[in-house]
Amino acid sequence: MTQHTALVIGARGVIGGNLITHLETLGWDVIGLSRRGGTDRGAVRHIAVDLLDRNATMQALRGLTEVTHVFYAAYQDRPSWAELVAPNLAMLTNVVDAVEPVATHLEHISLMQGYKVYGAHLGPFATPAKESDPPHMPPEFNVDQQQFLERRRVGASWSWSALRPSVVAGIGLGNPMNLAMVIAVYASMSKELGIPLRFPGRPGAYTSLIEMTDADLLAKATVWAATTEDARDQAFNITNGDLFRWSSMWPKIAAFFDLEVAPPLEMQLAEVMADKEALWNAMVDRHGLVATPYRDVSSWTFGDFVFSWDYDVIADTSKSRRAGFHEYVDTETMFLGIFQELREQRLIP
Repeated sequence: MTQHTALVIGARGVIGGNLITHLETLGWDVIGLSRRGGTDRGAVRHIAVDLLDRNATMQALRGLTEVTHVFYAAYQDRPSWAELVAPNLAMLTNVVDAVEPVATHLEHISLMQGYKVYGAHLGPFATPAKESDPPHMPPEFNVDQQQFLERRRVGASWSWSALRPSVVAGIGLGNPMNLAMVIAVYASMSKELGIPLRFPGRPGAYTSLIEMTDADLLAKATVWAATTEDARDQAFNITNGDLFRWSSMWPKIAAFFDLEVAPPLEMQLAEVMADKEALWNAMVDRHGLVATPYRDVSSWTFGDFVFSWDYDVIADTSKSRRAGFHEYVDTETMFLGIFQELREQRLIP
């Protein structure tokens, strides 16, 4: 059996971190790439580099001759949709330009996308979204990235795949898109203040259909798509496999934190949580939590984004099932499992 070597771009994020853990269990050699780097262990080593610095990227990756699979899950945030295109396309381009010439046994490049491909971030869109749905008016960096890979694929010996998860949930700090952490910290602070748990989003978001993607499930799907002949050069929606409404999930989340539920109250978390650093620091001291900077524990802006979806956000995942991926995760079990693990790691009370 040929030894696989994975280059995981975005190794410190929720998606990249869980992917690395999964690859370890499969016996892969792993190289994690991120701006901050990481701690080497076993078959996993880390490289720190700013992918927006083309020269630094070429220098850092020039010796990676052993790479067989590239898993791209990096993301750079910007204030507007248009501004997202240039940096996110540049990072992917720099990685491929650096790796492709030296990794002579390169088999596959995996791209992490999302429902922005379908225009989910713009407003109500056709649901359940299918991979074959027509594109929407740009800008959209996910589309530009895929088109870049499709062009580079012509005449190349490697293949590509694109994974399209819903909102991804897992364990990870300092991540701009971690809804589970948003909810966990919001609920913990509600309990600390002795107030009930209120859904903070739009009224329509409380009753619309939504779905999630467990980070561990996504890791399995990502490797499946990268190593399955029938999945080559295609995009796949990947979700837990069930649907829910916050109106039914919210009381179950509140029960985990021993909180009462009060009627929803629309608010901007980015505003109302902006003054809570002192409260968080006091909670860390009182409960003996891991000393985590307040800026790293939650992304309130992302919470506001998700809780503003007053329309159904669901996709059709039958294509991946027809191609052979049959994993499922119960979303309620996923949420409660993540919250429990956050407690066990002393990240929340």
